[in-house]
Amino acid sequence: MPARDTWRALYRHFRPHRGTVALGALLTLAGAATGLAQPLAAKALVDRLGGDEPIAGVLVLLTALVVVGTVVESFGAYVLERTAESVVLAARRTLIGRLLRLRLPEVERLPPGDLMSRVTSDTTLLRAVTTQSVVSAATGGLTFLATIAMMAYMDAVLFGVTLGVIVLIGSAVAMVMPQISRATARAQESVAEISTVLERAFGAFRTVKASGAEERETAVVDAAAEEAWRHGVRSAKWQSVAGTSVGLAVQVSFLAVLGIGGARVASGAISVSTLVAFLLFLFYLIDPVSKLVQAATQYQVGSAAIARIEEAERLETEDRGAAAASAPRTGPASVVFDEVTFRYRDDLPYVHHGVSFEVPGAGMTAFVGPSGAGKTTVFGLVERFYEATGGRILIDGRDVRDWPLAELRATIGYVEQDSPVLAGTVRENLVFGAPDATDAEIADVLVRAKLDALVERLPDGLDTVVGHRGSKLSGGERQRVAIARALLRRPRLLLLDEATSQLDAVNELALRDVVAEAARETTVLVVAHRLSTVTLADRIVVMEAGKVRAVGTHAELVAGDPLYGELAATQFLATA
Repeated sequence: MPARDTWRALYRHFRPHRGTVALGALLTLAGAATGLAQPLAAKALVDRLGGDEPIAGVLVLLTALVVVGTVVESFGAYVLERTAESVVLAARRTLIGRLLRLRLPEVERLPPGDLMSRVTSDTTLLRAVTTQSVVSAATGGLTFLATIAMMAYMDAVLFGVTLGVIVLIGSAVAMVMPQISRATARAQESVAEISTVLERAFGAFRTVKASGAEERETAVVDAAAEEAWRHGVRSAKWQSVAGTSVGLAVQVSFLAVLGIGGARVASGAISVSTLVAFLLFLFYLIDPVSKLVQAATQYQVGSAAIARIEEAERLETEDRGAAAASAPRTGPASVVFDEVTFRYRDDLPYVHHGVSFEVPGAGMTAFVGPSGAGKTTVFGLVERFYEATGGRILIDGRDVRDWPLAELRATIGYVEQDSPVLAGTVRENLVFGAPDATDAEIADVLVRAKLDALVERLPDGLDTVVGHRGSKLSGGERQRVAIARALLRRPRLLLLDEATSQLDAVNELALRDVVAEAARETTVLVVAHRLSTVTLADRIVVMEAGKVRAVGTHAELVAGDPLYGELAATQFLATA
């Protein structure tokens, strides 16, 4: 990322806080100004000692400068650190809000661990780059120039010696900055890889254990951690070189000034008090120089983080649009696919090849066919998780591309194939899509989804914590929670993708009755491999190789479509 773009991005992050940044910088400069006055007060003290003059006033002034400078600079540091935390908070809020609005293909393209690391570790680095890079560069630079000016005023010869050493070592520091930048960028990428690997392992924890793969997964994580360590050490090495160079510059300058300054005092060119004041300025120069070097190194560290944050902010998001001003429609929704084609990426083959079917309002329509036929993709296109490559998809006669996303999805209830349950309580899962649902509505949906008995058995009822991804519930219980969550929204269109695949025969039969009841009030689309769940559907759409090959009832398709007849015979439903 070019330096100009990095600075623009950084400015955009702390622009809303520029008032407090300016206050913190002014306080820091005020503290630095009192520091600059201290060598002058020390010079006056030495002169008075040599002239046998009273020193009480100068001592009081010197003490006051030290105390006031320390207090003011400490308060300025607090203001800057607080502002830096605010910058991080704002960046995280912005980034989280954007990531949760990403288009599904973008999320599927990037590992979840990588996205999480951008919100956590990358935004954390904004703290350092805000206070130690931007502000320290400004305050350190001004203090450095003021100190240099005072040193030049005190003695031009000693100033020339000091400047020569600083320029020589400063050039060496500048040469290591690109090394710090490259090492830091690679270290952050490695940290993101650790998050990705851990997310994979914990996301399939039972599979890892059942496969006896703990050692192999540990080795993978260790490799990623070692890679991050290697790049981190490389970055630390170059930062150490930069920091050591600052100390070396001061020490060499001190020795040179002490030697040459002593000679000038001996020759009468300058007084002892002038040499003392110059040496104090030299020691005072350590702080602004250190700040400048630190600002440069932190900029190299932070620029890599900013580049990753900016990359995330450039990912394509959904345009949810504004809700329609007209009164919301009621009643079951109709669905039409008209010669729809689709592929997930331009370099991949088509999943749908001119898919066409019509679903009138109300009733249940089932989609069956071999794996990979494009059944689940139908639901993804209806929800506009993906955009059709060609053709039209109509809901209530209106192209889905003309629907504001918020309004479209408020019309739909969707139960995914793996019926995800979120960490939290049963109640929180049920009202996830209907936050304003009443207790009476929740109780009703529990009965409809055959969850009432389960909730009664749970130790805390609806307030029982279900664990990460519903780990404390069985697969069938998670599916029923997901179905109840969708029903609680009172959708006009209900999408069930293998929603009963983990239910036993008794509960499957009960849920089939629930779906049949829902189909009298709404339009229900079901994807199923187990034909026993769809034999009573009003219509069944048979798909194969991304096309619709037949539409009809169970009896019609058993008699008229060889593929469906084969599926039914395999599942002993040919005469059902």
